[in-house]
Amino acid sequence: QVQLVEAGGGVVQAGGSLTLSCAATGNTYNINTMGWYRQAPGKLRELVASITLDGSSRKIADSVQGRFTVSRDNANDTIYLQMDSLKPEDSGDYFCHAADWSYDYGLDAGKDYWGKGILVTISS
Repeated sequence: QVQLVEAGGGVVQAGGSLTLSCAATGNTYNINTMGWYRQAPGKLRELVASITLDGSSRKIADSVQGRFTVSRDNANDTIYLQMDSLKPEDSGDYFCHAADWSYDYGLDAGKDYWGKGILVTISS
């Protein structure tokens, strides 16, 4: 099992910045992709950003391109989401996600994991 613990959420004014972190513990040896999803009230959960173990593949949602940066510290099994130029529409619950190699390759035995989520509120 893998546990994911998010930190860094809170309330910030529009135009400000926040950095989220997500630390993975447990059987992390097989984890490849880690990322962030967010969910606003009444909306579906959406991918914000993700990064593979070696950093060779990163995905950033179009809505945050140029404003958010995802990074990874493999020595500490931690990923970060640097969020700049925040907008009210960036508000929501942010969830950390991790997937093992089998999951990334679409194998039935693959596993993925979710953090409990952390609230980000951008005031206008």
